[in-house]
Amino acid sequence: MPPSVDRRFGFAWIGFGMAVAIHVLDEAAHDFLAFYNPNARAIRARLPFFPLPVFTFETWLASLATGIAIFLCLSPFAFRGMRWARVAAIPIALLAGILNAAAHMLSSIYYHRWMPGVYSSPLLLLAAAFFIATARSGHAESANSAAAH
Repeated sequence: MPPSVDRRFGFAWIGFGMAVAIHVLDEAAHDFLAFYNPNARAIRARLPFFPLPVFTFETWLASLATGIAIFLCLSPFAFRGMRWARVAAIPIALLAGILNAAAHMLSSIYYHRWMPGVYSSPLLLLAAAFFIATARSGHAESANSAAAH
């Protein structure tokens, strides 16, 4: 794989991690847990088999910061274009990026007010789309180079 593809995917990896970090800051600044925790408790009351967690602010923030730090520490593998990183990028971007951003934007429409995290959701959505595109372009390019050999 050409180094430019690897650099592009590596920068997309870091860009997505930074977009998630900005999104977490947006949620924290706009009291996301005041909305999330009561809804999680209500869902657990109706569906006791569904283990939806309830968080303290410190636990929630520390967990997300740890996850983002681990994700960013894996960026050297993305810069090397490792296959597992490209494969992992797609579900990560879909869940933590596209579905998360869509949930914030759609809930803002549903509740007729700006929900915590909605301000950074367009950035998260764009970063996730670029992350998926660079992960997929590497798959296609490696398949093309394998067919050529």
